[in-house]
Amino acid sequence: MKSRTDYLVMNVPARRGFVNITSDVERVVRESGVQEGMVLVNAMHITASGFINDDEGGLHHDYEAWLERLAPHAPASHYRHNDTGEDNADAHLKRQVMGREVVVAVTKGRLDFGPWEQVFYGEFDGRRKKRVLVKVIGE
Repeated sequence: MKSRTDYLVMNVPARRGFVNITSDVERVVRESGVQEGMVLVNAMHITASGFINDDEGGLHHDYEAWLERLAPHAPASHYRHNDTGEDNADAHLKRQVMGREVVVAVTKGRLDFGPWEQVFYGEFDGRRKKRVLVKVIGE
């Protein structure tokens, strides 16, 4: 059994954004030497997400609009969490919808995706450094 752990540092300059991290995940898998196994990609912050979908600008726009309808940022006073002095309650809710992490099979040393699948980091309260865990386990 082999394993490799790596951390990606994310620093999205805007409050929200989607970053395709597929090539970073592929690099960690390649460096691990694992041919058959799994890779876990975990956004290690409660206002960020790891998810899999298509890398298409219209879809990213639709996500942004849909998430903002589900949990609008303003008015911030509508959220009890923001009574603590924070202004990111909406980011916590958006992360809950988009998910915390993904697991991808590794087959013959490569990510075993379906058509169009890519790994993304979703940021919902950016403008500071956060980490993404990439953990590869297998043979």
